[in-house]
Formats: sequence, structure tokens, C-alpha cells
Amino acid sequence: MKFFKEFRKQEVLVLLYRIFLAYIFYQIARLLFWYFNKKLIKVDSVSDYFNLAFHGTAFDTTAILYVNALFILLSLVPIVINTKKVYQTVLLWLYFITNGIAYAMNFGDFIYYKFSQARLTSTALDVAKHESNVFKVFTVSLGQHPFVLIWFVVLMALWVFLYKKVKITEQKPLKLIPYFIWSVVVLCGTIVLVIGGIRGDFKHSTRPINLVDANRFVVNPLQGNVVLNSTFSFFRTLGTNNFKEVHFVDEKYINDNVQPYKIYDREVANRPNVVIFIVESFGREYSGAFNKDKNIKGYVSYTPFIDSLAGQSLIFPNTFANGRQSIHGMSSVLAGIPSLTDAFTSSPYSNQKIQSIVSVCNDLGYDTSFYHGAPNGSMGFLGFGNILGFKHYFGKNEYNHDEDFDGMWAVWDEPFLQYFAKNVGKRQPFMATVFTASSHHPFKIPEKYNGKFKKGTIEMHEPMQYTDYAIKKYFETAKKQPWFNNTIFVFTGDHTNQVAYGEYEKAMNRFAVPLILYSPNPEYNLKGVNPETAQQIDIYPTLADLIGYNKPIRSWGRSVVSDKKYPSIVVNSDGSSEQFIIGNHMYRFDGKEITGVYDKNDLGFENNLMGKLKTPEIEKGMQTAKAWFQDYMDRVINRKLK
Repeated sequence: MKFFKEFRKQEVLVLLYRIFLAYIFYQIARLLFWYFNKKLIKVDSVSDYFNLAFHGTAFDTTAILYVNALFILLSLVPIVINTKKVYQTVLLWLYFITNGIAYAMNFGDFIYYKFSQARLTSTALDVAKHESNVFKVFTVSLGQHPFVLIWFVVLMALWVFLYKKVKITEQKPLKLIPYFIWSVVVLCGTIVLVIGGIRGDFKHSTRPINLVDANRFVVNPLQGNVVLNSTFSFFRTLGTNNFKEVHFVDEKYINDNVQPYKIYDREVANRPNVVIFIVESFGREYSGAFNKDKNIKGYVSYTPFIDSLAGQSLIFPNTFANGRQSIHGMSSVLAGIPSLTDAFTSSPYSNQKIQSIVSVCNDLGYDTSFYHGAPNGSMGFLGFGNILGFKHYFGKNEYNHDEDFDGMWAVWDEPFLQYFAKNVGKRQPFMATVFTASSHHPFKIPEKYNGKFKKGTIEMHEPMQYTDYAIKKYFETAKKQPWFNNTIFVFTGDHTNQVAYGEYEKAMNRFAVPLILYSPNPEYNLKGVNPETAQQIDIYPTLADLIGYNKPIRSWGRSVVSDKKYPSIVVNSDGSSEQFIIGNHMYRFDGKEITGVYDKNDLGFENNLMGKLKTPEIEKGMQTAKAWFQDYMDRVINRKLK
């Protein structure tokens, strides 16, 4: 049919060839990057390298599509003259100018990586604008490493040669209507594919791939730099970096008032196992054990099992999350690193050695594992877990029963927690973290439980009860395990979710999560209600204390069970300002200045005391908030989180 003859087969195939060439040369650049830095990045075998290179294809796809978006559009847009020689010459220049600049970023990293220990990011622009000798540094570097320039020139010449080997023959469409229809269909399909390629995939359960995702596929976090390419790391961090060094106080003030290092001296003869539950969207609002004294009219609890467990535990009814998203909860709970305006886990600095409860447990000979029932890599957990040093990761792939998948996010909590209970403890002592998934949008429960739980007043209430029930069933199984009696259990939420009561609509209460410490072993004395302000980043030093780690701990949190009273500085961010609770007041900070001071009970930030009330406590609180921020930026940027 003549209608099908107007399909632009030649142009489509040639476009695919040209994009394919980019993939080939990005893989060559990856190999050269590793070759120039092989002393810094250990790869054990040829098969290991090919595994890294294969997974790097996803990051190459994002980079190539970023760079070639305009080229692809101009190659397919139906303007009739596409096949003419002049038009093809314009495309050639566009292709090699954009790809040449982007490709050069990778070659710069052959040299730069040795100093930065990380792939090129947009922070290089911030560094460059403060330096007057950038060109000199560049030319001297090339002079010291001439083979980098030679490789670039040779490969670009080869790329041009191969590009020109396949040419488009000039053709004029005979039937314009079919020509335009086919062009629009192909263009629309291409746009969809480009969007998916830039995001990393089309899955609803995953966010666009980021630097931290490169660590999903590595044994050593440094290998993540082989999976990445410099074009990707630059574009993904462009315009997102609010990490900048600041100076407000001297180091002595930080050491005296922030005390970023803690040390505990608890003697532990028989080290306990540790199980950490990070419960999806577990706002403090949902649990009655944490609302007994809140005087909320008509309050209803939706966690009957958690409430009963809390009665046998040490609980903290004034606990706050240190971030806004699931990945923020992971970094806060396990590594004691809160997320400020920009998340650490999606920053250019996430791929560095980090002291955490994982590394502490590894040092003490624990078997460490992370469990999350979503497709492996979802939410960035696998990548960040590898950075932290978990010895094992168990996701949907390892669970391997797709019939229990909820169709959206992950395996339903009940079966996955049964798997969790039965799979841990093969080696002791162990530290295992499980991140639940069912208490989340789209707020569904398994069909077999329809009608079992109260609907409540918001959508979250029913799935929250299901997760509570799943945790109850988990404990029924866990109690039968030989490791149960010598185990410390921790429960918290990653962040909050829907709100039913006005008390939790208050700004600071949007971060209100529970904190439960439970152990059937009375030796740990984990009983009672502690009204002190606590936060997720307290969990790591608390556990390090309880398991008898007696070396210095890099942590902005503190052990909430120690007699040593380190300062409590609660911190989080609403995405525009950092928020601190220090002593009797809360402080809001924009990165440069304190913009608000509030009584710590004024959780809705209704009465700004800034300029109205000046006391030595407030003046010191303002200074301490700035000091904390200074120390955070210094440690993150200068890679001092070990």
C-alpha cells in the first residue's frame, strides 16, 4: 500500500544507528576511565567488569538522551527537507558539537577522578567560578596526561568516520498526508521512549535513576563510579546542589556544642541481635500509644498490636523524622544523616564511605542484611545499602513469589515479613533492617482481608491496620526462632503520610514519627515512656551504645539510653528551610540566616519570637543551629562521614 511507503524507514534506521554509535563510544570511555583509575577502583575479573559495564548502559541511556534530545527531534520532525544534504550537514554538526562536549566530560574524569574520588558533578561549576586559573589548570593537566587528549581526538575522529559511513539518500515524499501521519506516530512513540530512557525505566514504583542507584550493582561502593558516566553525573546534579561550605563559628564551638563525635563505654558480654523496622508512612498520629496525653478529641488508634508492644517497650512520644521521603528515612535511621533542603542521598556526595550502624555492626562481626519487598533497586535502597555496606540484600527478586506482589509497589507486608522472620538469624549476632511497603498509596490491602479492618476517616487508616496486623503475625513467628530472646527491636516510620487530626497538621508535626525500643531480654531495661525530644538519627548511636561499641561514633544524634548527656539537636527540613529543635526553642534557618525562633511547643510555627525575645539561651541556640549546619556541610562536602 502507498500509505505504508511513506513510512520513513531509512531515516528511522539511520537515527538508531547514530544513537547506537553513542552507546559504543560511551562504553569505550568507561573502559578507559577504569583503565586510568584501576589502582583506585578494584575490579576482580573480566566478568565483573562486564557486569558493571552492562548496568552502566542505563546511565548511558539517560546521558545520551539528554544530549541528543534536540538531534532526535530534528531527525524525525516532518518538514520534508530532512533528507536533503544541507539539512543532514546541519544535523551532523549538531550531533558532534553536543556529543563532543558531553563526551569530553568523561575524559576529564580520567584525570580528575584521582583527586575528587567521584565522577564529575555540577559542583565543578561552583568550584570553577571561584578560581581564576581554571584554564591554566586545564592545560597543565593535559600536558601531564597527553594520552587523554590523544585518546579523545582519535575516538572522536573514529566516531565521525563511522557516522559518515551510513548516509541518508535524498527522498521526497510522494503523499504528504501519509508522510505526516507516520511522522507524528513515530515522533510520539519516540518521545515516550526518550522520557522512559531519561528516567531509567517506566515503572511506577521507582523514581528517576540517580547517582546512588549506580551502587545497586556493585560489591565495592567505589565501583559505582565505573557504572556511572560523567555526562550523567553532571546533568543529574545540575541545578540541584545546595551543598556549600559555610563558616559561622570556629571548630572549638562545634566540638563543644555540636559534638559530632560521641563515645560510649557500655560493657556487653553477649552481643544482642538487632532488628530495625522502618515502617512505610508510619506517622505518630496513627498509634494510640503515642497519643495518650495529646488530648485529641475523638482520637482513634489504628495500630492495636503496636500499642500493645509499646506497653512492653521503651517509647519516645516526641520523636521526629529527619527527612521527607523514604530514602531520607533510610539515611537518617541507619547512618545518622538527615536530609536538608536537598537530600544527601541524591546529592553529588552520596557515594562516599559512611560510618553507620551497618559499618559498626560489620566491625563487630555481625551478619548485616537489608529487606525490602519492592523490585530490587526501588527507591534507591539497594544502591544506598551497598554504600552503607550491608552484606546481604533481600528484595522482590530474592523473595521470588510474584503472586504476593501488590501490583504497584512491593510484596504485601504479611508474607514478606514472614519471609523476613524465617530468613534471618542463620548467623548470629545479626543486624537486619526491614523496610515495609503496604501502608502507602494507593492505600490497598489484600482482597482476602476486605472488611477485616476499620475504614477510618482517611485512606491511610485501613492499610496502616493491615501493616500492624502483619507485624503482629511477624512476632508470632519470630518468637519461635532461637534468636528471638536476645534481640533488640526498633520501630520507627520513614516519614508521615495523610493526616486526620489537626494536631498533626502543624508544621513540625508533619515530621512526627514513633520510636519504639523493645527486647524480650530484661537485661537491656527497655521499658517505659521517655518524654524527651528524639529523632531518627538517634537510632544509630543508641544501637551502637546498646551493642557495646566503644569506639568514637560520628553522629549528630545521641544515644537515648545512655547516662552520658550529649546535646540534643533535632533537625529536618521542609524543603525550603532547615528546622532545628534546640533546648526550649525551634529555629528556622535558610542556609545563611536564622529566619524564625519559636517555642518548642509552638509546633505550627504560629508565633515567631525573632526580634521579640532575646535571651542568652536563644542567642546560643541560633549560633548552635548555624554551627550544626556548618559542620554538616563540611563533613558531607569534604567526605568526612567515616
